[in-house]
Amino acid sequence: MPDVRPVVPPARPGRRGRPAPPPASPFSRLALTHAVAMMAEAFVTVALAGTLFFTVSPDSARPRVALFLVLTMAPFAVVAPVLGPLIDRPGRSGRRMFVVLTGLGRCALAVLMVRHRHSLLMFPEAFGVLVLSKGYAVAKSALVPAVVDEERTLVEANARLSLVGVLAGFVGGLPAAGILRLLGSGTVLAVAAALYGAMAVTAVRLPRATPRPAAPVDLERAELRRPTVLLSATAMAVLRAGVGFLTFFLAFALRSAGEPAWFFGAVIAASAAGGFGAAVLTPALRRKVGEEAILAGALLFPALVALFAARDPGRLFPALTALALGFGAGAGKLAFDSLVQRDAPDADRGRAFARFETRFQLAWVAGGLAPVAVPLPERVGFLGVAVGLGFAALSYVGGVRAARRASGSPAPP
Repeated sequence: MPDVRPVVPPARPGRRGRPAPPPASPFSRLALTHAVAMMAEAFVTVALAGTLFFTVSPDSARPRVALFLVLTMAPFAVVAPVLGPLIDRPGRSGRRMFVVLTGLGRCALAVLMVRHRHSLLMFPEAFGVLVLSKGYAVAKSALVPAVVDEERTLVEANARLSLVGVLAGFVGGLPAAGILRLLGSGTVLAVAAALYGAMAVTAVRLPRATPRPAAPVDLERAELRRPTVLLSATAMAVLRAGVGFLTFFLAFALRSAGEPAWFFGAVIAASAAGGFGAAVLTPALRRKVGEEAILAGALLFPALVALFAARDPGRLFPALTALALGFGAGAGKLAFDSLVQRDAPDADRGRAFARFETRFQLAWVAGGLAPVAVPLPERVGFLGVAVGLGFAALSYVGGVRAARRASGSPAPP
């Protein structure tokens, strides 16, 4: 008797007979989440720029911006002592759920900012967005080892994530500037809220990761106080202070010169393009020189461009200086992360990244407060950037050489 059992059909192919695509890798899931988050950050940045800078006169904007910067300092009293240990707490889904919650929280706060963008309530809401943004950045950095196969690929993975983030910020910044011009900051914040919600959805599929047991406190402190780590952290803090200074200096300088809001958006896009270039080129640079050389160059390159800008500011050099400093900050951050992984390998990732990010953000705030508190001519502002970064580059090179001589170890390749 013939076999009449039904034939089990094969797995369904993709559309038009093509095989179904393979499942997304853990790294691609993290990259997608990061891309959506950075697009949302670009929309929030442009919305705040339109609300704080371009809806009132420069003189009226200064106290509002100063208040905003002072408020942004407060979250970082929370990031290091609270968020770092919270991210490192035991549990297989802890870091993933933390990322989801930062997306949902920022979505809710962005909706509130739409309603309160013309009142003082916007400042504590922006405060909350900033706290959660920094918490997300720390959790993302701590999640990277869970999405790569080998530790030696961490630098490349960090660079690829940086590349994704910069590209997403660039893609988000240009339409955000257009929406700001046509529909106002409320619509920009509404789009940011939608993007944050989408980010929370994508984060649900991130891989689980079990943090390692915490290192002894004395060992962690000793590792994070090695001369190379301390010198590099200082150099990175100067870079971040330069970014904060240039951002608010150009915002007021362009506003005083009568430039439209879209031009400030273009300057932000130039800075993002510089970070894009850093993410592309830094891994290749690392194959030729060490992290210290990359970090020194990250200080010196924008210093030289700012020096030319001080001679003839014009309309081109603000964008070129933002491009150069974006490149320097991006390359410096990749080199610094690699250096910390090299010289302090046993430090708890969440705590270490939270601690350094707190210092860097406070440097950004301090740099931003200077041009807000004291109006500066364009030439003086660019000259200040050039002198500050150039002096930091020379000091860093001298300090690293002295530390190498004192320890008797050769410079790394």
